This record gives sequence, structure tokens and C-alpha cells, in this order.
Amino acid sequence: MDKPIECLLRLRMSMQDAHYGGNLVDGAKMLHLVGDAVTELLIIHDGDEGLTRIMTSENLAPVHGGDFVEVRAKLTEIGRSSRKFECTIHKVISLVDVDDSAADVLPDPVLVLKATGVAVVPLDKQRKPSL
Repeated sequence: MDKPIECLLRLRMSMQDAHYGGNLVDGAKMLHLVGDAVTELLIIHDGDEGLTRIMTSENLAPVHGGDFVEVRAKLTEIGRSSRKFECTIHKVISLVDVDDSAADVLPDPVLVLKATGVAVVPLDKQRKPSL
């Protein structure tokens, strides 16, 4: 793999994403975002959404409704049909308690999740030659 295959998603967690006290966003939402990023990687590389087979993740910091996050994913190894990936999610903007609409860009993004895993694109679904 000469050229790294990476993607970046940046989005705001809505208040509808918050399911717990203190407007805390659940970890399942973060895993959903990892799945979206991996899907984009597979489409870039193979022209197919593929399927995540194995994933290990660590939730490292809370995310709240109103926070902005960046999801970064990259393919780290390409097999015949398997694709190993790494993914991180960082909180980059956070609401503050100064006012009901106050928010700060964080000087140092906060790592909230990291994940690694393996996705598979069956041979008959691979529409693009390896990059």
C-alpha cells in the first residue's frame, strides 16, 4: 500500500444523541461513527461497503450533546479480502456552562475513542484494483 487510505468525518453530536444524565452520548453512537468511517475507507479502496468482522475499542473520555467530534480512520493492512483498520475519535469543540449557546474550540483535541479491527470485502464484490 503505497498511498495511505484515510478518511475524516467531522460532525456535531445533537441533543438527540444524548441518552444519559448530563447529556452524555452513549458509546454505541461512537461505534456507529467508526462503522461509517470504515465503510468510507472500503468504498474508496474497493468500491464496496464490505463488512466489519472484528473490532476492539476503548472509550476514553465522555462526549456530550452539542460537542463536535472528528473521526479519523485509515487502512493499515490489505489482505486478499481482509482490510485492517485503525480509527480514533477526538472531541474538538465542547459546550461550556457560561451561557446556553457558549462553546469553545479545544486547544488540544481530546481523544475519546480508539478502535482497531478487520473488515472484509468478498472477492466478488471488489470493483476496484488495489491502489
